[in-house]
Amino acid sequence: MDDASPPPVPQEGEFEPRPPRNPVFNLPSALVGTLGLLAAIFLIQSLLLPPKALDWFYFTFGFIPARYVTPLSRQGLEWLWTPVTYSLLHGGVEHIVFNALWLMAFAAPVVRRIGTTRYVLFWILSAIASACLNAALHWGALTLLIGASGVVSALMGAACRFAFPTERRGAAMQEAHLNPRLSIIEALRSRTVMMFILFWFLGNILIAFGIPLIGDGSQEIAWDAHIGGFLFGFLLFSFFDRAPPPIEIVNMDVIEQN
Repeated sequence: MDDASPPPVPQEGEFEPRPPRNPVFNLPSALVGTLGLLAAIFLIQSLLLPPKALDWFYFTFGFIPARYVTPLSRQGLEWLWTPVTYSLLHGGVEHIVFNALWLMAFAAPVVRRIGTTRYVLFWILSAIASACLNAALHWGALTLLIGASGVVSALMGAACRFAFPTERRGAAMQEAHLNPRLSIIEALRSRTVMMFILFWFLGNILIAFGIPLIGDGSQEIAWDAHIGGFLFGFLLFSFFDRAPPPIEIVNMDVIEQN
């Protein structure tokens, strides 16, 4: 006779526990804060600023190469902060949505790996690197550079050093941010990384020749800032990286059988 009794039936007023739900977007808090800041700035400039104030806003916080040709005595101090603040501005809904999607894809593993403080420092320095290449190719020009695309490109370059599965790893069993960092040579030997880099550079070359990949092409895309950011992230990521936490190995007793 089976002594096993059926599980108790919940009485009225009692509820069975529900399994925990996984969030749809499992993003680091620092990245959520970044997306919130970008969205807040965009809403302010779009909904609250009249046209003249918006022009002042772009001029004060956007990056303009001509600032570094005009004698400093003839201008304000915008040249100090605009190599960073331009990365927080966007020119339209399509612009900010596109950058936000790429941020969620590539910034998440980088933030989990290097932490909030290094992520903020990475953002600042990669924005400066992107602006520097843009200024070098447009020296003295009265052009306006805005958008987080250069930083997004830097995060893509950084992700190429650890987040992509390689032939030796096979199917990644660990989460991406726990993968070992590849050297520059190892990354370039990976077919997955090289295919991504080739397609990425091909897309930016097409943009440089005036072939739009998104939108109607009415707005010029700063392909040079993209390349400056990508090279920064790919070549210099090791200076921001920290060793991933070790994987716990459970000791198991071996039982010998005669």
